[in-house]
Parts: sequence; C-alpha cells; structure tokens
Amino acid sequence: MNRPMLRLSVSGLLACGVLATAGATAQAATPTPAARAQAPGKTSAPVQGRALESRAAAAGTAEDAARVPAATAWFFDDFNYADVTALQEAGWQLRSAAGHPGIPGARWAPEGVGLIDDPAQPGQRLLRLRASTDGTGPGTTQVQVCHQRKYLEGTYAARVRFSDRPTAGVDGDPVIQTFYAVSPLRFDFDPEFSELDWEYLPNGGWGSDKTRLYGITWQTVRLDPWLAYNQQHEEFAELGAPGQDWHTLMMQVADGRTRWFIDGRLVAEHGGRNYPVVQMSINFNLWFSPGGPLPQGGEPRVYEQAVDWVLHARNVVLSPEQVEAQVAQWRRRGVGHVDQVSPPIRALENRCDF
Repeated sequence: MNRPMLRLSVSGLLACGVLATAGATAQAATPTPAARAQAPGKTSAPVQGRALESRAAAAGTAEDAARVPAATAWFFDDFNYADVTALQEAGWQLRSAAGHPGIPGARWAPEGVGLIDDPAQPGQRLLRLRASTDGTGPGTTQVQVCHQRKYLEGTYAARVRFSDRPTAGVDGDPVIQTFYAVSPLRFDFDPEFSELDWEYLPNGGWGSDKTRLYGITWQTVRLDPWLAYNQQHEEFAELGAPGQDWHTLMMQVADGRTRWFIDGRLVAEHGGRNYPVVQMSINFNLWFSPGGPLPQGGEPRVYEQAVDWVLHARNVVLSPEQVEAQVAQWRRRGVGHVDQVSPPIRALENRCDF
C-alpha cells in the first residue's frame, strides 16, 4: 500500500523486546470509526502442532523439522512452469486493473510477469516480476500476481529475492517489493478488511530515505485522505545486495496473534484488533511510490523481484525449520504444486486490484 504508517500502541511488545530491532517508538491511534468485527460465522480454527510459548519455541529445533505435522491442507507453488499460461492455469491472476497503489496513471502490466530458469538451482524456475518507470504515470508499468481468496489462519511463507538497484537506468526511485495476503477494501474503514504485508523499500520512501523492510498487520484504512490503523515492524537493513538478496519471509497467524519471521528469526508479534478476520488472497507485487527524487522523463528505470516458492499451511503453526523441511521434501519428491486449500462454501470475489 502507498502509505505513511500510523501505528497502534504496542508498548507491551516493546517492553518484552519483540520490536527492539525496529528502533522505533509506538504511537497510539484514535479509535477507528468502524470497530473491528468478526466475520459472520467465523470461529477461531484449531491450530495443530506445538503451541508457541516463547521466541525459542517459535523458532523451532532440528527435531521439529523432522516431524512436520500433517496440515489440514497445504498450498505450495514452486513456480516450475513452462510459461505464464501454465501459471494462470494453476490459479494465479495477472493484474491489469487500474488503481491503488502506486503512481497515478500507471499501468498494471500483465506482461511484467515471467518465469525464468534459476541459475543457482538447475532444474528449478523462478517467478519474476518486472516493473519500470520514468517518473510519470503514462511512463510507468507496475506488476502484481494474486492467488485465490481462500487463506486465513495458519502459516504463510515465501522465498523472495529483493533488488536494491535497477537492472536498467539510474538508481533512486521509491520502489516497493512485496509479499502479502489481503482481502478487498469494500469501503473506508471496512471492519472486515484484512491484510498481512511484507514491503521492502530499498530506496526509502513514505517520508524517509532509509532502506527498510516493513512487516505490517492491518486493522483497517481509509485511502483518501489517508488514515490507517495497523501494527508495523521496520527492519532497517539492505536486503537486496547481490549475493545477499534471497530471503525467506514467514507469518504465523493463530490465536489472535501474528508472528513475523525473516530468515528464521522472529522479529515482531502483533495482535488485538490487528488480526485478519476474513479470507485473503496471496499476492506479490512490484510498484513505485509517487513523488520520488528523480526528475520525470528520460530513460526508464527497470526493477525486478523474484520468487522461488510460496507456501501456506491452513490452520497449522509451523516453525521456520518445519517450513524449510517441508519444501525440501516436496523438491526431493519432484512435487512442484500442491493446492489442497478449499475455497469457502460461498465463493469470494478476488479482483486482484489492491
């Protein structure tokens, strides 16, 4: 999302050191005009596997990795497709709808989605997102892929390659590289709005020039004028340098809490009203925040993001070690795609436009 952030109070988390790496203070937000509500008929799903009672427990052990619990249902994609048509046949949507977020007038370009061979892993392929801008709306293409809206509690994970610099053109645009799950925002301060959001800003943006990765659990939002209610973590690090650009991003969603992991390290824990209440789609997108420091016009600047794999375990809390063990097991068996997560009885619209 295109945002400055407004944080809810998380003083308790700061006191226990969960958000210490962010180096930021918490701020209280005015109560939302539409109180967070549970979706009709929603109940908290049972979470299988070990209860996570501490950061050490959440991190897991080697023994845990050898005992991956049987999930209620899995979604896994290794992106080993011959072409984009096969990707779409597996349930992925390529965004073409105009609108938020990004530079006004920018085009969401399906042709920015591609599949390439992984030079580091023979026989494997990668999902590649490619976006470009000259700073103007007509001169900007952004890219997004979405999977069906049917995901809620459990474990989410993806192995993502970030980029600190463009593959063509000068550096400096406020580019945003993401992995997230989201439901539609039906109206301002929608009480059912749900979003779990990783966003990497290699060139800064949103009022700061610092390179950082956001992990955000959303309550609700109004886009114009902007007013957001969420909890966020900021990880100040350059994550897209060549040779250090692959990272595993993970979220555990259970028992009213979301836990955020980077490369197996727990960095944040959110809760309270900031907890998803309706099914979400899984998304990756690459876009540009308006108002960057570079002049408009001239040679386009091209940025890329890649995805090795993505996973969701429905209603199951997995440690980072268990996630890695499960992916390795599928690869040893030659399994490139698993989709056992059933959609709701009443199918939910997934517009792939947010």
